[in-house]
Amino acid sequence: MLRKLRSCIALLLCAALLSGFVLSLGAGSYDIRFADTAAVLLSKLGLAGPADRMHELIVWDIRMPRLLLACVTGMAMAASGAVYQGCFRNPLVEPYILGVSAGAAWGASLAVVFPLLFPNGQVSAFLFALLAVLLSFFLARTSGETPPVTLVLSGIIVGSLFSAFVGIMKYVSSDTELREITFWMMGGFYYAGWQDVFVTACTVFPCLALLTALAWKLNILSLGDEEARSLGLQPDLCRAAFIVLATLAASVCVSAAGIIAWVGLMMPHAARMLFGPDNRWVIPASGILGALYLLLCDTLARTLTGAEIPLGIVTSIVGAPYLLWLLRAKGRESYGS
Repeated sequence: MLRKLRSCIALLLCAALLSGFVLSLGAGSYDIRFADTAAVLLSKLGLAGPADRMHELIVWDIRMPRLLLACVTGMAMAASGAVYQGCFRNPLVEPYILGVSAGAAWGASLAVVFPLLFPNGQVSAFLFALLAVLLSFFLARTSGETPPVTLVLSGIIVGSLFSAFVGIMKYVSSDTELREITFWMMGGFYYAGWQDVFVTACTVFPCLALLTALAWKLNILSLGDEEARSLGLQPDLCRAAFIVLATLAASVCVSAAGIIAWVGLMMPHAARMLFGPDNRWVIPASGILGALYLLLCDTLARTLTGAEIPLGIVTSIVGAPYLLWLLRAKGRESYGS
């Protein structure tokens, strides 16, 4: 009975995501009717004749890759947040806890200030995000083990260090470069293209598939290291595998979209409220909720005013009150541990 209920909720969430996606295709400063949106999609699928060229340009070339990238990014951030919270047994951690955002920000700022040395901003942001995680692991490794608390603390240290480096880049940059760095750090899908969708999807989906397949081990790992060892698992090895997969998925999205906070914190809690603490359901459900949430936030960001609002501002406006409620009303009880 519980499994059927969970399946029904999952189907409803998928239907909501599909409906929201189709509606978002027609929303924007240039409104397009549903019939015109459907004509473009049917034309691209080979089920109808050529659509209006202007509608095709807006729907297929501009909005479609942007919305797909928003969905993939939301999935990666939310699922990674669920994995981090399970690994660290802490309901208040998210993908940036190991310095992912700070490392990516420094990589992007280097590409802005020194374009000849770092010609591709996304690649630079991705590489420095991974570097931050590796440094966090290196600093936390003691006597052949990686204690979760030490890993979190090392992530905070590395994040602070890379944030200081970003501050140096801002200090030495010109006015134009400073605006570009600041704008990137606010997050958004302004320049999303089909290549971004392809690169992120080819990275994120295999990572999420592996995380979902290994979710039963995360259930055991959430019980504590001693319990995991008694059941035949190696906690350090399992935790490292989960963190590498989650960080890889999150960092490639950060490199493409900039820093978008709160998604990885909020959506896992919403998934647990709907599906319970079983990570076999929580991880994929977090991905669906994250995609739906970021899709709605992106639609609001580009439709609320004449000028587009940076996506990071929209997610933070919603996320800050949520964290306050989580701290005051739920605390650790919302985690189900």
